[in-house]
Amino acid sequence: MQVKDIMVEPITIDKSEKLSYALDMMEKHETRRLLVMHNNKIQGIITMRSITRELGTRKKSNLPASAMHVITATTDNYNKVLPDMSINDGIVLMNRNDGILLVMENDSVTGWVTPQEIIKHSTINDFFAGEAMWSPITIGPGERVIHARRIMLDNDISRLLVLENDSLVGIITENDIARSLRAFRDIVTGSKQDNRIKNL
Repeated sequence: MQVKDIMVEPITIDKSEKLSYALDMMEKHETRRLLVMHNNKIQGIITMRSITRELGTRKKSNLPASAMHVITATTDNYNKVLPDMSINDGIVLMNRNDGILLVMENDSVTGWVTPQEIIKHSTINDFFAGEAMWSPITIGPGERVIHARRIMLDNDISRLLVLENDSLVGIITENDIARSLRAFRDIVTGSKQDNRIKNL
């Protein structure tokens, strides 16, 4: 099977759009990443994680998400591949370079392959959850949102189990954090943000 057999059409956004619009698009299309374009040229990828990182940056702590441009959270975590690349080779490339596959033909994007497409088309049988699981990283319900953000970024993960007295009480995701930071920046303005975000 080749990457062209499982690729999907990416949702695109212009680099000049605002981060708030990018979050709205992700929610609308139920995705965690968008392809950033400008004048029909690839600028990179914006993800829920890169938005979470940008919204928690102190150097721009006085700006709401509606005033920050997509390009500020755009990354180069992608690999350009041809449509006839095998899925196995694509998986190796994704693991090696920690990025999605942009399927290119005649200098144009024809689709992309993310971990979601790989999992959806996996044909692995007799493979149990216990063989893939790892010890979870946890956080308490009383911890600050900004602390949860730091743990996720430091460990390159997208969610944390919330434990209270050794019992699971919930899960917090980078999606939750990005939206909390967006709401915080919209409500708390200017110089007040820098001090108050520490207690969020």
